[in-house]
Amino acid sequence: MKKTLLLFLAIAALTTTLNAGGIVTNSNQSAAYVRMLARDASYNIDAVYFNPAGLMLLKDGFHLSISNQTIFQDRKITNNYKYLNQSEYKGKVLAPVFPSVYAAYKTGKVVISGGFNAVGGGGSATFDKGLPSFEMGISDLVPGLQAQGVPVTKYSTDIYFKGSSVYWGAQLGVSTELTDNVSIFAGARLVMASTTYTGHIKSNTLYSDSPIFNESTSISASDFFAGAQLKYTQAATQFSSYPAGMVMPEGVATQAGVPVGTTFGQAVAIFTKAAGQAAARKTILADQEADVTQKGTGFTPIFGLNANLLDKKLNIGMKWEFVTPMLVKNKTKKDVIVGFKPDGTPVTQFPDGQSFHNDMPALLSLGAAYKVSDKLNVSLGYHLYFDKASDYGKTSTEGVYISNETLIDKNYFEVALGVEYNITKSLLVSAGYLRAQTGVSEAYQSDLSNSLTSNTGAFGFAYNINPNIQINLGALYTMYNDSDKNFTHLLGTNQVPVKETYGKSNLSVAVGVDLSFGK
Repeated sequence: MKKTLLLFLAIAALTTTLNAGGIVTNSNQSAAYVRMLARDASYNIDAVYFNPAGLMLLKDGFHLSISNQTIFQDRKITNNYKYLNQSEYKGKVLAPVFPSVYAAYKTGKVVISGGFNAVGGGGSATFDKGLPSFEMGISDLVPGLQAQGVPVTKYSTDIYFKGSSVYWGAQLGVSTELTDNVSIFAGARLVMASTTYTGHIKSNTLYSDSPIFNESTSISASDFFAGAQLKYTQAATQFSSYPAGMVMPEGVATQAGVPVGTTFGQAVAIFTKAAGQAAARKTILADQEADVTQKGTGFTPIFGLNANLLDKKLNIGMKWEFVTPMLVKNKTKKDVIVGFKPDGTPVTQFPDGQSFHNDMPALLSLGAAYKVSDKLNVSLGYHLYFDKASDYGKTSTEGVYISNETLIDKNYFEVALGVEYNITKSLLVSAGYLRAQTGVSEAYQSDLSNSLTSNTGAFGFAYNINPNIQINLGALYTMYNDSDKNFTHLLGTNQVPVKETYGKSNLSVAVGVDLSFGK
């Protein structure tokens, strides 16, 4: 039971990444990206994010890009644990506003640039019926009580949560020209993380085919254990009136449900402990709510390099983002009780003021764009996320820190291909494909936090209203490969094999405008 509720509302893991990107990083950062997927050698205004050293290829003057995406994501988890009321759990993630804003001013051999975007998260997730990890411990009440002779036949529960998470990034930097063909960039990003989640576990109810619960066929689980606590307390009080060393008469021991030969003192200890356990279950199974905000900040140094070769037909971009160490702190209005210390003090899931690590990994991106002809441009992109070296603050259900070396076999990477074709001088059409390969181990995967390999296709248009104004429209769809996890669930002293399958799909549509006020 404790292991189940230790996972209650751990929604941060469910809302960290939307669309393309690593485990916690978003790489879908412009409308132009949504229509073609490979922007790592960009020398347009969205190069502020994708290839900041390439900004030296802009005309002198001021440049501005504003775009927004609307993102829809469906998540599905199936679990074959036989005592659950359902085998399929669905969640929806929605980000109606996912903005990217970039600005750059070029004068001579220097470009000053800045950007503001959602570098991680950016949406809200809703699970109307919870998740298997929330419910399995509650479902265990039925077989557990049946083994003790209580004719419970089923249970019901009301589990709900909703969470939103966004990591805003504010970037500033300078690009400069080393030679006619080579430029560099140095800058930094301030990352501001904010996660909020609310939800409840309530109405935990036990049912029987016969009226055994005070002439009723149903009773709240909390009330059931309140009755058990009273029963055990009364037994402990009754037996404490006898000499502690006296062996209980056989009939009394059998009626009390303790082994023959038990002393009255031992019986008092047995029922006192049982009363304490029943009291804990009574509290944990009572209606509980959570209302939590988590905030933190981090700092990301960024460096870039760009080379424009082959008489400006080939452009090559490189960007290196350092790891972003980040401590996130709880601000808790309502919390859930997940256990008790030896002195009886409640232990809660999200202690107010508690901090924990949730880093963003270092990122290497490489890109190449080649002008095949005046009408056709082909781009390639590669992203490598250094997950193994980051501290994601992962812990076991007992709160013990788990090293990434245990959870991540290889670093996450993406490869992308994008094509643009100018139908006319004003209108171009584009398409793209991206393959994302996760490197997490099976031990990493859970219904709360899973990373899946995926394939993404994109399509869109760009239209030049005039030489200084371009409109970008695009859409992409991501298909994720299902991932299975086989594990054992402890039911009493029995190890029960369980298979869980994780899947999701993603749709994003985007519109943006790029403005140039060149000299």
